[in-house]
Amino acid sequence: MTTDTSAATFPRQYARTLRYTVGAPRSFAVAPDGARVAFLRSRSGTDRANLLWTLDTATGEERIAADPVALLGGGEEDLSPAEKARRERSREGSAGIVGYALDGSGTQAAFALSGRLFTADLLTGMARELPAAGPLVDPRLSPDGVHVAYPNTVGELRLSRADGTEDRALAVPERAGMTWGQAEFIAQEEMNRDRGYWWSPESDRLLVARADDAPVQRWWIADPANPGTPPAEIAYPAAGTPNAEVTLWVIGLDGSRTEVEWDREAFPYLARVHWSAGGAPLLLVQARDQRSQQIRTVDPATGATELLRAERDEIWLDLFSGVPAWTPDGKLVRIDDESQVRALVVGERQVTGDALHVRSVFAITDDSVLFSASAGPAEIDLPPGWTGLFRAGPDGEVTRFADNGDGAASAVHAGGVTVLSTTSATQAGSTVRVLRDGEVIATIASYAETPLLTARPQFRFAGEQCIPCAVFLPTGYERERDGLLPVLMDPYGGPHGQRVVQAHNPHLTSQWFADQGFAVIVADGRGTPGRSPAWEKAIAFDFAGVTLDDQVEAVQALAEEFPLDLGRVGIRGWSYGGYLAALAVLRRPDVFHAAVSGAPVTDFALYDTHYTERYLGHPAERPEVYEANSLIPDAAKLERPLMIIHGLADDNVVAAHTLRLSSALLAAGRAHTVLPLSGVTHMTPQEEVAENLLLLQVEFLKESLGLEKSV
Repeated sequence: MTTDTSAATFPRQYARTLRYTVGAPRSFAVAPDGARVAFLRSRSGTDRANLLWTLDTATGEERIAADPVALLGGGEEDLSPAEKARRERSREGSAGIVGYALDGSGTQAAFALSGRLFTADLLTGMARELPAAGPLVDPRLSPDGVHVAYPNTVGELRLSRADGTEDRALAVPERAGMTWGQAEFIAQEEMNRDRGYWWSPESDRLLVARADDAPVQRWWIADPANPGTPPAEIAYPAAGTPNAEVTLWVIGLDGSRTEVEWDREAFPYLARVHWSAGGAPLLLVQARDQRSQQIRTVDPATGATELLRAERDEIWLDLFSGVPAWTPDGKLVRIDDESQVRALVVGERQVTGDALHVRSVFAITDDSVLFSASAGPAEIDLPPGWTGLFRAGPDGEVTRFADNGDGAASAVHAGGVTVLSTTSATQAGSTVRVLRDGEVIATIASYAETPLLTARPQFRFAGEQCIPCAVFLPTGYERERDGLLPVLMDPYGGPHGQRVVQAHNPHLTSQWFADQGFAVIVADGRGTPGRSPAWEKAIAFDFAGVTLDDQVEAVQALAEEFPLDLGRVGIRGWSYGGYLAALAVLRRPDVFHAAVSGAPVTDFALYDTHYTERYLGHPAERPEVYEANSLIPDAAKLERPLMIIHGLADDNVVAAHTLRLSSALLAAGRAHTVLPLSGVTHMTPQEEVAENLLLLQVEFLKESLGLEKSV
């Protein structure tokens, strides 16, 4: 077997480039007239500070609209705790400008930088700071471009004119722990709702969420490496405990305030808000058990709401990006599972069938709904992890919107212009093209570094369940010469975490582990997204059984084709993957012989409400389910090497998960390894930490499975 000399430097490059995302263009927005595209990109593949750029669609010229270094005078960024928390929720590891919002014409942008307020004129390329009562987050221009609203860290929602004058408070919190215009923890972490206010199309008022976390229990995140530092207090809504109280208000520019009314006792979760010229404001509100939800319209004059549609599912109801929404002619656009396939519905018509599994709606035009979808249960000719883009026309006919071959695609669209991002499993990074009416008019360059490795995934549907898998063998491997290989399962394996995708860069760490002498398998078992509603919902009340069974089935089925030594099988993972890795050696030591468990949820009673109760129910109603899915009672069963890694500053999966499992293992006399990461959160953005974690994991796995250690 040949040795990949570049593998020795891959962990450093991978960490330094934030998994090769630095320098790549992102966060695209198209002006309504299609004249320009705005986007973020840093200057190089190692510079984490994003600039705001524009592309002129008539000429293809790129221009800097805002440079954070110039705007801050070369100084360092100063992030408030609120902004750090927002970035943790969105898994944002870059710096500089990490988000922006355009006005209705697409000629101005507003953004926060070091908690200060800035706007940029996209026509002239001039940016400037506006006076503001910061630190602030998430500023947004009114559609007419006259005003900019922003929440700040003391919980106010404030309003300024776009010329920097007349800054004033629109809403002020009545007490500590209350915020106006900011999404609460659970909305950011689990509902994919990261904003808390919405401008009216006429720019004369706003819908504003008020979140009060007074009912939420308090936890304290300490820094044991610095005992003189006071612990950070967080409001954490663990399963079965109270959530923040969220209300919604119509607020006029004069400060007038009207509460929006719905049955918050029955439907406490404010999951989606949509306000466009197509109709009255739309709300999607969910019951706490997420088996029922309502789409309601809002009368902005009175705050009264009217039921538009009630939905129910005996297992759970998912949330989707881009819906519910109106078409310009007033048809409701939504995605549902009522027909046992994930379908797009426009008005009263279901426009997709079982050939497609609808993922999201990314644009609604005068005559079309544009959406992304993966292969549905009736489609067998497309490879695992494929995602395409489609158009539903006015007659309900569905056609391909863009051709991305066997790869994956995403897009934004407005004014006849599309920014199309495509990936393939054989090419590093993504290709970003700008199209007008289907014709390429420009390509947006990426400054991301080229990986030192080439990933070589081999895709399969494994076993009777047809589990999507990617298999990686060492570079230069020859079966007759090298024989059977020790196996490393490398899953996420749970909800929202699709790992088997038609893209190159997401597979690089798996290939690197393969190049250390393993056959690596990534298996997306039941519960992972992208197949069918039944596939995703098969894990209801049973994380531990279904997701582990599918990892076992995948490795055993693939051994019939690939050179797998089933006597030496390791498993590694992070977050849900960390839970799955520890679960594997605890409950199936006959199959799995070593595990690396990163930031695992070991007791789901310690995890948050919206996620956990969706899948396992309320702990007071189903205590036996929580017991069956906990790792703690299985501690005495450990007979295989187990390394547990956890960031002590993690406020998502708190370190108590690992500490409780470790205590139970110690009480049972079971040897194990714990690697605590001081000052590290759930996403481990620190370069040295990310690099050395890869190296330490591979050494542990080699020793545990009887391989020679690296030199």
